[in-house]
Amino acid sequence: MAPPGNPPSTDELLAVIAAQQAQIVEQQAQIAALLARVAELERRLGLNSSNSGKPPSSDGLQKPNRTRSLRERLGNKPGGQKGHPGETLRQSATPDDIVGHYPASCSGCGAALTPAMSRSHAARQVFDLPEPQPLRITEHRAHACTCTACGTRTRAAFPADVNAPVQYGSRIAAFAVYLLHAQFLPEDRLAALMADLFGVRLTAATIARMSRSCAASLHGFGEAVRDLVAGASVKHMDETGFRIGGKTQWLHVASNAWLTFYRVSAKRGSLMEGVCGIVVHDHWKPYYTMPDVQHALCNAHHLRELQALVEIEKEEWSEKMQRLLRRACHVANLARERGMEVKPQTIARIERCYRRILSEGFAFHLAQPAQGRANGARRGRVARRTGHNLLIRLRDRAKDTLRFLHDLTVPFTNNQAERDIRMMKVRQKISGGFRSWDSAADFALIRSFLSTARKQGWKLIEVLTQCPDRLAQNLRVA
Repeated sequence: MAPPGNPPSTDELLAVIAAQQAQIVEQQAQIAALLARVAELERRLGLNSSNSGKPPSSDGLQKPNRTRSLRERLGNKPGGQKGHPGETLRQSATPDDIVGHYPASCSGCGAALTPAMSRSHAARQVFDLPEPQPLRITEHRAHACTCTACGTRTRAAFPADVNAPVQYGSRIAAFAVYLLHAQFLPEDRLAALMADLFGVRLTAATIARMSRSCAASLHGFGEAVRDLVAGASVKHMDETGFRIGGKTQWLHVASNAWLTFYRVSAKRGSLMEGVCGIVVHDHWKPYYTMPDVQHALCNAHHLRELQALVEIEKEEWSEKMQRLLRRACHVANLARERGMEVKPQTIARIERCYRRILSEGFAFHLAQPAQGRANGARRGRVARRTGHNLLIRLRDRAKDTLRFLHDLTVPFTNNQAERDIRMMKVRQKISGGFRSWDSAADFALIRSFLSTARKQGWKLIEVLTQCPDRLAQNLRVA
């Protein structure tokens, strides 16, 4: 630097200017990174269960408008549509009890009236539950008989399922398993309910033993369902995390309209083996490592992601793509209702619009200023915007996204697996995690049976008392 009082030299001034310019460049990079970070945080704040994959429980007090649907509006009025059979309570032709009500006197002259004078009647019926009945106790007696020819004394054998001096019957066990694994009642509340309604006093240990016995009888049924789902032409897959012994484990589901198979795994990436046909999923990349399968992507996920781009990023192409997917879904639904295939020219027109919207989206993102590198790193690829990533997926997986148009057995969404996996989250909210791996595996096996039985139209309490292997032979798969 120049001595005090002397002006700086040209070289010194140039050095100061160069340092300031370098500082400005560095500050501009920091400002750009901070602006990008603020934009990303604002985007995350705008996400909720209606425009992302976040669960409704994460919405907090500011719930989104749950009355808004991502489906294409058809102009129908709310409520049941014309032709819908409905579920209105109707009178029975064979009532259990009949109570007659007769007028005491004539409304004209006041003379006394008797039941014998009845000429007609109007009927109203009341449906109600019967009074709880006391326990039905069956005593089995194994008699010993002495042969008159040789004098040998022979005792009869008890039935195979009667193996203790005193025990609960199969229907009590069926009710306990149903309430525990279908309605997710905690053991203490289940015991209280059984005592209040039926006068049966169960302990938590007895309920757990009933659950283990039920699961032990269902292994053959579970294997049969697994093989049928793996070989089905179209199946849905999903997975969710849950806790076993305080550690995060994974519950996988593979299902269709008739079958449900749950399994527990320590790793999220542990996929089913022997799967063929079409797998509908949510674009989790490990599914694409499965051999010998075709893929169909869940468009409900796409609609939610596009909704976020419409609301938060204000990208025009996203609203057009959202509208196109809705209309394509409507076209497929109409063709399915009419028992027809979607016309090839209709599919070609939809695919042309699809590609045109993708081109518009890519042009929009190419015109945007470049972002910093991913996670603020000094090296590596430049981070892409959320909409840009979605465009690449829709372009590279266009066949999987629109497979529902080409094959009407493929649904528009992965909602089947979403509904089946939701039961685990309900159970988790009520009772938390599992203490042991065995109890979690029992839950998965019993839930596979109950969910499949409900889809098959079976009466759950009745089938819980029957032989599972015999039921497995009567499974309906289409």
